[in-house]
Amino acid sequence: MQNLQALRAFVVFKTKEKSEPMNRTARALVLILALLISTLAGTLFVNAASANSEGAPPNLAMPIEYVNYTIAAINGSLWATVEGDYPIFISNQPDYGFVEELPMVYPMPPNTTNIHVYLADKELSWTNYTQTYPDKLHHTALGDWWMIHSVLGNVSGFFELRIHYEHPLQIINGNYMFLYDLNINPYLSPQNKNSTCIYTIIVDANITGFQAYTTETDVKWNPIDYTTIKEDTKQTVFIREYSEYAKPLLGDLVIEFSSESSSKTPLSNQETFHTATIALVLGVSAIVSGVCLLFFFKKNKRTVA
Repeated sequence: MQNLQALRAFVVFKTKEKSEPMNRTARALVLILALLISTLAGTLFVNAASANSEGAPPNLAMPIEYVNYTIAAINGSLWATVEGDYPIFISNQPDYGFVEELPMVYPMPPNTTNIHVYLADKELSWTNYTQTYPDKLHHTALGDWWMIHSVLGNVSGFFELRIHYEHPLQIINGNYMFLYDLNINPYLSPQNKNSTCIYTIIVDANITGFQAYTTETDVKWNPIDYTTIKEDTKQTVFIREYSEYAKPLLGDLVIEFSSESSSKTPLSNQETFHTATIALVLGVSAIVSGVCLLFFFKKNKRTVA
């Protein structure tokens, strides 16, 4: 992982050592491209430049990606179950060849759990990248996120990555919010000019005031169109975010809404236990006090008689 600090990038790629030396021009091109890519941080960040030690960087493309959210209540608060499907092409694969190991990092919202990474149908292991490198956080409009690290093995030409995770929704100014980190820039090029992210958001809760934005900057959010299908208390929202090379990108997606439970922070199990205990003690005390008062009045009445 020593190259990580040298290139100031989020990921380091490893391949088997090649016996043939790289010429100076190729080395310079790899270093320049690696430095450029290291300034970018995306939802799925793949540092293509250093994946091949002979200096033929792959041109990664993702013409379409599918992101599915299911929002539901768990223990009194709303959680998101996220399924991301990422079909990725190496568009210059004939010139590039076979990739034995392709590491990646992926940002995670606060308190994310139940994380699974799949390459095709094979589940991959992952590690907490930010735990290893505490200064490596991914900035979003809703705060700095931690990242996981995994290694994609035996990829060539085309591969499909799937990532599953679950996280509680944030409550900000009394409303529920969640963000999907979309930075498609590393996958756009003159050869791969556009990409579309298709969001399907199923909300299985009674909510009001649904709003969808894209984050041009941390403070400048722009509304994005969406369509909704409602069925009783459940509704399904469809959003398409289109990105094009050499044109301003819309940014990350932020969803905001309110519900009956968003006006207050849900109690933890310990807080709930303490509240119930206090209520029980107060109730018993009131009963005992009532019995004592009744006995006292009856005694005084007999004395007067």
